[in-house]
This record gives sequence, structure tokens and C-alpha cells, in this order.
Amino acid sequence: MAESQSRRLAAILAADIAGYSALMGADEARTVTDLKGHQAVVLPMVGNFGGRIIDTAGDGILAEFASVVNAVECAVTIQRAMAERNTTIEPTRRMQFRIGINLGDVIYDENRIFGDGINIAARLEGIATPGGICVSAKVRDEIDGKINFAYEDMGDRQLKNIARSVRVYGIHLDAAPDAPAAQTAAEKHDDKPSIAVLPFTNMSGDPEQEYFSDGISEDIITDLSKIAGLTVIARNSSFTYKGRSVDVRTVGRELAVRSVLEGSIRRAGNRVRITAQLIDAISGAHVWADRYDRDLTDIFAVQDDVTRRIVGALKITLTPAENAHLTNSGTSNIDAYDSALRGRELLLGTRKSRETFEQAKACLLRAVELDPNYAQALAGLGFAYMFDYQNRWSDDPDSSLPLAKHYAELAIAKNPKEPLARVVAAVAATFGRDLDEAKSQVEVALSLNPNFAMAYNVLGTLRSYSGEPLEAIPVIEHAMRLDPAFNAQYLHFLAMAHLLAGHYEKAAELLRQRIALVPETDFSRSALASALGHLGEVDDARRVWAELKKINPKYSFSEHFARLPFKKEEDVRRIAEGLAKAGLE
Repeated sequence: MAESQSRRLAAILAADIAGYSALMGADEARTVTDLKGHQAVVLPMVGNFGGRIIDTAGDGILAEFASVVNAVECAVTIQRAMAERNTTIEPTRRMQFRIGINLGDVIYDENRIFGDGINIAARLEGIATPGGICVSAKVRDEIDGKINFAYEDMGDRQLKNIARSVRVYGIHLDAAPDAPAAQTAAEKHDDKPSIAVLPFTNMSGDPEQEYFSDGISEDIITDLSKIAGLTVIARNSSFTYKGRSVDVRTVGRELAVRSVLEGSIRRAGNRVRITAQLIDAISGAHVWADRYDRDLTDIFAVQDDVTRRIVGALKITLTPAENAHLTNSGTSNIDAYDSALRGRELLLGTRKSRETFEQAKACLLRAVELDPNYAQALAGLGFAYMFDYQNRWSDDPDSSLPLAKHYAELAIAKNPKEPLARVVAAVAATFGRDLDEAKSQVEVALSLNPNFAMAYNVLGTLRSYSGEPLEAIPVIEHAMRLDPAFNAQYLHFLAMAHLLAGHYEKAAELLRQRIALVPETDFSRSALASALGHLGEVDDARRVWAELKKINPKYSFSEHFARLPFKKEEDVRRIAEGLAKAGLE
């Protein structure tokens, strides 16, 4: 071998975009722009996990890692980040990476890297499903017991231009380690029935009717969520499948549920046709299906029937209270209901801005004008104003906090059993530093809706602020179980709980994942710098702090944390001490 060449063992990650040629053929300029946007998010993840980019030719990525565990964790983070980004993009423009990872001997010279270690990774990428990860047996053996994902044994494969067969494993991103291939991730959680309600397909031939089909789907989710004996996946996560053709068994595995509800809605004038089918997510078999042709004014009766048919099919026993409050539209005025659906779609849609805030507010105010007792619309107004307070859209966002509180209290007065109003009241009380009131409100919300992921996250965060981080951790983890696609949001709060509990390595791990998913975050970087300071990783802490200052040159830890409602000063001091150990702030 020439002196300029050397060998070493490395984990090689190969990735490319599935169907990239077809996307280029459809719209070359737009596809190139989209790819650059994705690469701007994905490529820094390699460095975040200790890897090195080798090549980025075309739509591909080739990277090497000294750690196999880091390579796999990076691949998982990439796939989750892409899944989240795809929720904000129209279906025809969505891109999905296929990723292959191999551990092998590679050859380096002055200009390039080559060898079977790389070739096998590239071939594994070629047989991975879009959005999936394939690894060699060597990788599987190295990460066994170190990463909490299940493996599907795909058998020995004869890969193109590779002389020997290679044992291949597919990684299930949300399943438990070493689960049998036929077992879904749902089986690792508990024995409760579990369900995901996919967004019903709009069959009206009018894109303007999307809000209506989405609204019906969300109302069914809300109704089912009131049942304590059923685990129901949140809207944020089930709606990631909107516009996608996907096998329900894949949905079951990715969301860890045993059942999936899907359907369609066709609205024409004052008539509506709804089809619904409940499917076993393990076998793919239909459990129940029906079609409803009704007047629009009967829509509430249809929702009630669908919900109760699901309850019956899953053999769930309702408590008297659940039976009494299972379905409640909150209004009998169909025009008020329609306006509320329009407002809610604007609030929860992928595009959020001052414009969508103003439009949502107008729709919800119209719903309240049509029915002044409509508690759900009042709660929606409170939620909208809370969004404005947090995102600073309006000219006077500080005035939105008392308005959020006002509308939440008004909704509770109209209907004490409205869960969203309780959560808005809890968040308003948190910003007002009344943690006891906030806890009281959010606990009522969870008694009314035991599947309310947002409420669990609020409760967990309140426990962290109250000096109870160990109690916060399982609560936030449960929120992540109910809303797995929204983990970019929850990761920060979970990491903060671990940081306050003194679990610095775990906090750093979670914060790195959060930063990889949300690259522009300053808050998570300040917490990560503290965790690294406590761990004695001073150089890394300073590098993270430099990134933070580049993102937000005006950032001040003392000013930032002074605004947060920590009950114990020693908790803030613990975070500040980590920064001080790294010579920061």
C-alpha cells in the first residue's frame, strides 16, 4: 500500500432522496431549492453527532463516524427531522431520505475514501424504504442494548457488486429493542387499546373544504381522547400522514398503536357523505366500516355514532361520566360550528403568522357571535391570544396574555368541562407565576381529557419550575408517547427536567437531539452549554455558546431566566453554575 494511504474502522452513513429524479423531472428549479433547504438542516446534524461529511454529490450524503451509536442516532434524528419538515410541505414536494449504515474497514488517501465498508453502506441505502434505515449485522451487533429501537431481521441479502451476502436489519424508529418483526411498538407500552385517527380525505373536489374534513377528524380525536381506557394519538402526530398513501401497519408501528381509523368526507351543499373504517394496525384487517349520507345538520349525530362504534369494536367499557360527555360539539348552530372549524384549522395549520392569527381570531369571534355560549370557540380564542403572546405577532402582544386569560375564564364559565380552556388558563397562570393555580387548572384538564398531550407537557413543565424535576420526567415522556411526531417541542422540556435533576449526560443527549431538529434554537443551546459545563466539556460548551451568540447576539442568560417562573432560586443557580464552569456569562 502507498505511504499516502491508511486504513481504519469506521461507521459509514449513506443517504439519498427517494424518487429524486422524478421530482427533478417535475420541477427542476423548485426541487433544487427544496433540497438545499433540507440539506441546510440535515448536514449540520452529522457534526452534532461527531461525524464528518465525506461527500454531498447530487441528492446524496456520505458521512463517517468513529462511533456506530452516534451514526445510528444521527440517522434516526435525520429521519425524524425530515418527517417533521414534510408536515409543512405540500405532498407533491415532500422528500424522504433512504439511509444505509455499515461498519467496516475503509481506505483513506490524500483525496478520497473508498473500500467495501463504503460500498456496502451505499447498497444498504438502496434497499431501505423511503424514510427508513437499513443497517448491516455488524452495526446491529454494536448498537445492541445501547439504543432503544427494534430491529427487523430482513435476512441475508446479495447486494449489487458485493461478493458475499450481507445480513440486513431494518430499524423501527419508535419500537422497543429486539421486538419480534410482527410485533408493533404499541405492545411495549401497556395493554390498553390504542388508536390513531388519520385525517379524513377531502373528497369534495374543492381544496377550500380541507378545513371541514380536518375538523371532523379532529373532533373524533377529541371525543375518543376523553376515554381513560383508550390511548389516543394527538392530532399533531396523526396529521403527519395527511396526503400520504401509507400502509396502516406502518402507521401502527410508527405511532405505537393497535388500531387506525381512516375515512373520507364529501360535502356538497347541505349534504355530507362520510365513510369510516377501523383497521387492526397489526394484521391490516378491517374491524368495522360504515358509510353515512346525511344532511349537514346531522353531522354531530354522525360523529357520535362513529365514536361509539369504535368504542364498541374495541370492547371498551365507559364510565357513566364518559358516556355522558363522550360527544359534545358545544353548539347546535351549524354556522357557528363551521366558523370555529375554519378558525381552528388556521391556528393549527402548518403556516403560522400574524395573518393567520388575525384570520383565525375573526373566524372564532364570528362563531361566538353566532352562539355566545360556545365554550369551544371561546377557548379557541384564548388559545389564539396565547399564541400571539408567545410569538409576538400583533402590535401589542403583551395585551394578549390578559385576553387569553379572559377568554379561557369565559369558556370555563360557559362549560366547566372544556379541557382546552383549562390548559389556556394554566399557561396564563404560569406566565403570571401562579404555579399552584396553573397546576390546578391543568389537572382538571387531564381529568376531562386523559389523552391531552399538551396538558401533560404543561404539567411536566410546571413540576420542573416547581422544583420537582424527577416527577416531571415521566409526565413529559407520556406527552411524547401521545404525540410522538411533536417530539422536537417536548425534547427541550424533558432535557430541562433532567438538567435540573442533575442528569447532565442525559440532558446533553436530549438537547443535542433538540438542536438537530430545531437548528435555530438559542434556549436549548444555553441549557446544553450548562450541561456540558457541569460535565467538564468546556471546549464543547464554548462552541455551543458561540453558536447561540451567532443566532441571537443579544441573548442574556440572566435576563432570559429571570422571566421564567422558577419557584426555587437554587434551580436557576444550578444552571448558571454549569455556564460558570465553562467560563461563560
